[in-house]
Amino acid sequence: KEDVASLLPKNVDTKDSIVLIRSIINSWAIQQLLLLKAEENTTKNDNSEVNNLVIEYRQALLINGYKERLIKQQLDTFVEQKEIVDYYKLNSKNFRLNEELIKTRYLHFSKDLIDKKEVVQLFKKGAIEDLEALELRQLTFKMMMLNDSVWTSLENVMLKMPFSRKNLLKKTKLFQKEDSLGLYLVTINDVLLRNQIAPLSYIEPTIKQMILHQRKLQLIRDIEKIIVKDAIQNKNFKIH
Repeated sequence: KEDVASLLPKNVDTKDSIVLIRSIINSWAIQQLLLLKAEENTTKNDNSEVNNLVIEYRQALLINGYKERLIKQQLDTFVEQKEIVDYYKLNSKNFRLNEELIKTRYLHFSKDLIDKKEVVQLFKKGAIEDLEALELRQLTFKMMMLNDSVWTSLENVMLKMPFSRKNLLKKTKLFQKEDSLGLYLVTINDVLLRNQIAPLSYIEPTIKQMILHQRKLQLIRDIEKIIVKDAIQNKNFKIH
């Protein structure tokens, strides 16, 4: 009863709990019957193979758990910006884009907005003071992204704005479109196509993870060397 109770979700009503309990018991019973049949039809060789797999799996769990604890204690997770830049310079040819990137700003608001002409002009000019003025009115907009200094995935923009791929891959001061949901404005400042070198700013998190992965592998190798050295010194390990 305790086992079944622990598997039931909290606050379940009586009718639902009866159905769930029956399902849990039936599933458990089927598993036990299958296990019984499997054991009845298992040869000594099958048993030996299963036991070896269990031993190997247990060993792998223990070893990996031990390694992860050591890594958590000893791995230096701070990566300096210079190290990221150096890694990028050395391996930049390997960082080819598999998607299009754009530097863009966009705006979506109701076509009934009273001062929409002023909003369009502020967006089109795009000076710092103009964008700051739009920021102050962000609650009147349905969607807004005004930081056009960062690279953004084209696919993400296409999910939010009703412009074609062809239009969004052209540098332009302003694309404007209106539909039943409102008015859409978009500006494209720069474009990167597939297979071009990815910009550092876009893949910096990936490079950081790659550097940490390399550190992790090196730390594991160092740990293994220390363990072997200690075992040899303590005469627990001898190479004949």
